[in-house]
Amino acid sequence: MLESIDVSDIGVIVTASIAPAPGLTVITGETGAGKTMLLTGLGLLWGGRADASRVRRGCEQARVEGVVRVHDQKLREKLNDIVDECGAQWDDDALVIARSVSAEGRSRAFLGGRSVPAGVLAQLANHLVAVHGQDDQLRLLSAAQQRSAVDRFGAAPIAESLERFRGVYQALKEAVKQRAEIVEHLDDRRRRAEQLRELLHEFDDVSPLDGELDSLDAEASRLGSSEQWRSLLADALEALRGSDDERTDGGALESLQAALAALKKARDIDDELQANVDRLQGLETELSDAVSDVGTRLSSLDIDPKRLDFVEQRRASIRALFVKVGREMGSDAHDDTLRAAWIERTRAELAEIGDDEGALSELSGRIEQLRVNCSDAASELSRERREAASRLADQVTAELHALAMPGARLEVRVVPRPPGQGIAVTVDGASTSADRHGVDDIEFLLAFHGEDAARPLDKGASGGERSRIMLAIEVVLASADPVPTMLFDEVDAGVGGRAAIEVGRRLAMLARHVQVLVVTHLPQVAAFGDRHFVVRADPDGQVRAATIEQVHDESRLRELARMLAGLEESKTAMEHAAELAALGAAERSGLPKAQDTRSARRSRQAHT
Repeated sequence: MLESIDVSDIGVIVTASIAPAPGLTVITGETGAGKTMLLTGLGLLWGGRADASRVRRGCEQARVEGVVRVHDQKLREKLNDIVDECGAQWDDDALVIARSVSAEGRSRAFLGGRSVPAGVLAQLANHLVAVHGQDDQLRLLSAAQQRSAVDRFGAAPIAESLERFRGVYQALKEAVKQRAEIVEHLDDRRRRAEQLRELLHEFDDVSPLDGELDSLDAEASRLGSSEQWRSLLADALEALRGSDDERTDGGALESLQAALAALKKARDIDDELQANVDRLQGLETELSDAVSDVGTRLSSLDIDPKRLDFVEQRRASIRALFVKVGREMGSDAHDDTLRAAWIERTRAELAEIGDDEGALSELSGRIEQLRVNCSDAASELSRERREAASRLADQVTAELHALAMPGARLEVRVVPRPPGQGIAVTVDGASTSADRHGVDDIEFLLAFHGEDAARPLDKGASGGERSRIMLAIEVVLASADPVPTMLFDEVDAGVGGRAAIEVGRRLAMLARHVQVLVVTHLPQVAAFGDRHFVVRADPDGQVRAATIEQVHDESRLRELARMLAGLEESKTAMEHAAELAALGAAERSGLPKAQDTRSARRSRQAHT
């Protein structure tokens, strides 16, 4: 519940603090005293629009702070997602919420000690508070709000049916969208398939091996320098073994052999030269092997010009293919791993788009089955809603009779939505349109005594009557997963007499289930409050500043007397106020209506 509210420098309010009751809290005061400013502060607390004109004149900023205490574990789990996402902190089971607005119009919001966007406070408000004012009566006229009221009243059965319907509906919607996209882009998909098919066919024709292009580049380099290669090998061989021309000197091998022969003769004279002979013999062996290898390589060198042509053509084919593939890949096609992955993805894509006719046929069959399933789920949801709508209408009608509208009758119509406004389905043999909420158009209508035909609320009810209808609906829905706090801003407008008493009693009944705050001009409503706060203008009568105080006992009776007759010291008004206070006390204590309290009886006798 909302545990405390602190407001400063908003409109005529300098500072104000209230601690609402767990049950019914009423806020009263003279017209223009500043009750609206208090509501403005509450609106800021729930993420409402920041308005610099609401900052008290001469002040730098307006500020409002509230403490919300959450005991319900399910509600806390819902709020945890919001709180955790923005890094806010719980204070045990309480959340501290704050909002400031500067005179320049800058706004800041805080949750659990962290600065957050104002929209976060609005998200919290969706789970914590419902605001009802004269302007909010217009919400009652919206089809979405009327459908929501029926669904809330239907509780678990409707919630379960709606969840089943939405699962099938979402699958149907996606399948219909997928088919529409295929049909819309059929020509593009065919062109794309042909493009991929040609590219894969070219790839299969070329069939480049891993690392083949690098190998071909190296071979092409050798083949392109073949004559220079042959000449160098010949020169090397001549230098090693010498030329056949007798006019030239011998090669390195011949020179080495001559040196070895001379050294052997010298060894015969000096045997210490044996080591030198051994080394030269080893060199002779190695040099002979080298001459043999180079000679063999040169004699086997057979360069085919056609091989060079083949290599160049093969290189060009692979490079051209890699350019095309690289454009599709969006990266270098020379990378064997990336290229292999692209081929796999491309073949899968071609398999997907290459058989659109088959895909369309399969999708159409799936859509028809989903349409049948969706129709069945929608039919079940509609049956649940019609049953809930009938019970809701009966209970709200009974509440309206208690709220001094004895001839009123609420009707809640649940009818299939006409074709053409969503995905087509068939319910109970009739064509209708589905959206994520089902196939039902729901409308609240009101009929009065003697009227056979009920009329829409905007045509059949005045503002005061809509206020009572809204209150009656909230009373009936109070046990159907309500928000924990409800704020009513002069919901009793246009109501008086006996009807005002019943409005107060119904608000007190509602407050047994949820926390209720009411801003009211009616003493008959104020008397039912568990706590009573009064907004007062400054003492000189000029509405330049306002204070808020809680009233008890005698001071509360004086406020009720002022509201009754405008005369706080009137003995008659005070006696009537005492009677109203006793009536409210009896309601809060749970006494039967027929049972009177002693104080109420004495008050009536004194008034008589």
